[in-house]
Amino acid sequence: MTTIEEKHTVVDETAVPSTPKTDGSSSAAGAGAQDHELPPIDPKAESRLVRKLDLTIYPVFFVIYLMSFLDRINISNAKIQHMGDDIDLDGHHFNVALFIYYVSYILLEIPSNMVIKKMRPSLYLSGLMFIWGIINMCMGFVQSYEALVGLRFMLGIFEAGVLPGIIYVTSMYYKRHEYQKRMSFFFCSTVVAGAFGGLLAYGIADMDGMAGLRSWRWIFIIEGGITAVLAIIASFLIIDWPEQTRFLNAAEKELLRRRMALDMGDVSRMDTLNRFSWGLIWRDYKIWLGAFLYMGVSVPGLSGTFFLPTILLEFGWKAEEAQVRTIPVYVFAGFCMLFSAWLSDRLKHRFGFFVVGTAMVTIGYSMLLAQEGKSRDYKFGAIFPIFGGAYMVTPMCLGWVQNNVSGHWKRSFASSTQVTIGNIAGIIGGNIFLKSEAPVWTTGYSVALAFMWVGFACAASMAGLMWRENKKRERGERDERLVLPQEDLINQGDAHPSFRFTL
Repeated sequence: MTTIEEKHTVVDETAVPSTPKTDGSSSAAGAGAQDHELPPIDPKAESRLVRKLDLTIYPVFFVIYLMSFLDRINISNAKIQHMGDDIDLDGHHFNVALFIYYVSYILLEIPSNMVIKKMRPSLYLSGLMFIWGIINMCMGFVQSYEALVGLRFMLGIFEAGVLPGIIYVTSMYYKRHEYQKRMSFFFCSTVVAGAFGGLLAYGIADMDGMAGLRSWRWIFIIEGGITAVLAIIASFLIIDWPEQTRFLNAAEKELLRRRMALDMGDVSRMDTLNRFSWGLIWRDYKIWLGAFLYMGVSVPGLSGTFFLPTILLEFGWKAEEAQVRTIPVYVFAGFCMLFSAWLSDRLKHRFGFFVVGTAMVTIGYSMLLAQEGKSRDYKFGAIFPIFGGAYMVTPMCLGWVQNNVSGHWKRSFASSTQVTIGNIAGIIGGNIFLKSEAPVWTTGYSVALAFMWVGFACAASMAGLMWRENKKRERGERDERLVLPQEDLINQGDAHPSFRFTL
C-alpha cells in the first residue's frame, strides 16, 4: 500500500493555491501536507460517504456501459436472425463489420480523455450516449452492407470516450484497494449485456414481420431507442469531477479530498502537463505493459462475445435455443468476475488472479481444440472456463493500472492508452473466426489462446518490475528525487519515492 512518511512530505504549503480547479483537478498539494495535523477521519462518516458514492456513481455507469456493450454486440444476435439474407454478409463481410467499429474507437479514445478533463462528465458522456443510440437505431433501416459498415464506424466514434472516461472519473473517488470490486461490478454490465442481449433477441424474434420489418431490424431499433431515452435521464444522474459535483456537500468534498490524499498522498500528484510530466508518462512501463496486457486478455473475451451465438448454433441448436444458452455462460462469467474482485481487494493483490484466469482459459480452449468426436455437452462445458477466466481478469487489468499510477494527467493518459491499445483486441477477435473453418474454428481458438498467454506474460513482467521498484524505494534508492525543484517535486505522480505499487 502507499506510505507517505513524514520525512518525505516536503511540499511547500504556499507553492500551490488551494482553490479547487474547474477542470477536475484535485485540490492543492499544500492542503494535503497538513492532513497529519487534523483529527483522524471518522470511520462512520467515511463509511457513509463511500456508501453514498456507491449509490450515486456506479448504478448509472453500469447502465451506460451495459447499453454501450449491448449496442456494440447486438449485431451478433442480428446475424443469426437472417440479417445476412437481407444484406450481403457473405465471405468476410461480417468480420469487417465487426472490426471497423474498433478502427474509429481506437483512434479517438486518447483525444476523448483530453476533452473530458475540460468538461462536465455528466454532459459529455450523456451526449455521446444519446448520439450512439440514434446511430444504433439507424442500423435497423440499412439496406446495404456498405451502409452497415459506415454506421458501425460512426458507432465507434461516439462510444470511444465512454470506457476510458468512466475509468478516469471513478478513479478520482475511491482508494486503490476499494477500486477493484467496484470496477468489476461495473464491468459486470458486459456480462449482463451479453445475457440480456440474447434474451431480448429471443423475445424480439416473435416480432418478425411487424410493420413490414424483419426481427433483426427490431433488435437495433428497440435497443438504440432505449439507449437514447436513457441518455437523457443519465445527464441528470452522472457524477462530475469531485470539485464540481452537486451530489456532495462541502463537508463531504473535504472528507473525500482527505481520504484520497491519505491513500495516494498529495505528494504523488501530477496536475500540470509539462515537459517533465510528459517524460514520466511516456517512459512509464506500467502504462504500456498494462495496455498490452488488456489487449491480450481481451481477445478471448471479445471474440467469444462476438461469435458465441454462432458457435452455439454450430453445436447443433436452433437460433433461439443458442441465444438462450448464452445466458448461463454469462452468469458464470459474472460470478467469477465479482468473486475474484472481492477477494483481490481483500488480499490487496492482483497478479495471482491472472495466473488463475489464464489457467481456466487454457483448459477451455484445449478442450475445444480436442473436440473431435466429443459430445455437444462436452463442447458447451468448455465455453464456461473460457468466459470465466477471461472475464475474471479483464476488469482487473483496468483497476490494476489505475492502482499504480497517480495524478490527474497520469491517470487520464493511462486509462485512455490502455483502452486504446487494448481494444485492438476487437479487430483481432473480429477476424479470427473464419466461416470456412466452422464448426471446429481451429484458428479462432488457437489465436485467442495465444493472446491470452501474451497478456499473462505482460502481467508477469509488470508484477516483477513493480516488485523490484518497491524494494529499491524501501532501500532509499530513489530518494534523490526529493531534491528536485519544487514544481517537479509535486508533479511526479507515482514516481515520488513515497509511492508503493500494488502487486
